[in-house]
Amino acid sequence: MTDSDAVLAANLEFYRAFTTRDLAAIDALWARAAPVACVHPGWPALSDRDAIMESWRSILGNPGSPRIACYDERVLLYGEAALVVCEEELDGGTLVASNLYVREDGAWRIAHHQAGQLVAPRQQTRRAERPPGTRLN
Repeated sequence: MTDSDAVLAANLEFYRAFTTRDLAAIDALWARAAPVACVHPGWPALSDRDAIMESWRSILGNPGSPRIACYDERVLLYGEAALVVCEEELDGGTLVASNLYVREDGAWRIAHHQAGQLVAPRQQTRRAERPPGTRLN
């Protein structure tokens, strides 16, 4: 598996954990040695791992939290770090997100997540219109 594939797999696991509200999996995906930060839409920036895990506990424990689907992932590799830029589709609209991964103990772990409202989406083929074989998660 290439580094790009491994990062995409970690990103897929992040969104699987979000969708299934699996807090243990979210916790396992976040870096422990590297500095971390998280910016949820409309929230102040969090830069303490305990505060970030508490934010996920709150989001995942809320029965009104939206369902989310990730698509159009793009990986940018920077040695022992990688950035995934993607779009998050929710019932209320589309967000653009960036997820920074760092390699810790041989695994790709999230060091930064940020998502914000996408006001002017690009013209693109949406999920239902995509040709067979297009990667969607």
